[in-house]
Amino acid sequence: MQHTVLLHGHPGRVLAAGAVGLLLAVTSGSSAPTRPVAAATSPVRVVVVGDSLSTGHGTSPEQAWPALMRKDRLGAGLEVVNAAENGSGYVSAGDFDGTFGTEVEDFVTEDTGIVVFFGSENDLGYAPADVGDAALAAMDRAEALAPAAKIIVVGPPSYSATPDPALVDISDQLKAAARQAGGEFVDPIAEGWISDDFDDLIGPDGDHPTVLGQHYLLEHIGVHLEQAAPVAAAQGRPDA
Repeated sequence: MQHTVLLHGHPGRVLAAGAVGLLLAVTSGSSAPTRPVAAATSPVRVVVVGDSLSTGHGTSPEQAWPALMRKDRLGAGLEVVNAAENGSGYVSAGDFDGTFGTEVEDFVTEDTGIVVFFGSENDLGYAPADVGDAALAAMDRAEALAPAAKIIVVGPPSYSATPDPALVDISDQLKAAARQAGGEFVDPIAEGWISDDFDDLIGPDGDHPTVLGQHYLLEHIGVHLEQAAPVAAAQGRPDA
């Protein structure tokens, strides 16, 4: 999975900032002082850890599902940080030698409310146990950096109704790691993502989503973010 996008001068990554909450005010009469009626609400910081399925390869960075999220109703109240790097996985080093672990290290901060791990088929060819160990280490590190964050782990999708057994092995390792780390696991293979509509959702390279495919990923991953966001927002309040 190969392509390049930019984030803060670092190729391969994208940052999309969510809307900042506004302080509302009302005026009673022409000479009445202005006073706030609702306190500003800080957006929930969401860090997306992933590979080129999350960076818009084959379309554009602006069409990647994390970028689309801020344009969707779901994006209201979220600050989306896309840490994904081409070619990366839990073990596989990406175009700039990053892994999911280094993406966590570089972008997850104490105020992060949700961390989404997505992928990766780039770990095919590595021992499944090594992938599982690296995944657990990355999840544990995310929890250490952002103790209040919700961890959502999305396994790699299969584009076939008969998935590669090695890909299933990776998915099983990620499920076990997510359970051990106290995260939520989402299994695209078991749920049959993409396999029923490959021609429309996957581009000419046979690997990366079309624009429609990126919207599909947003819909399927977004439902889990939508459920997690209110909890993350509540945990981020000073009185929570």
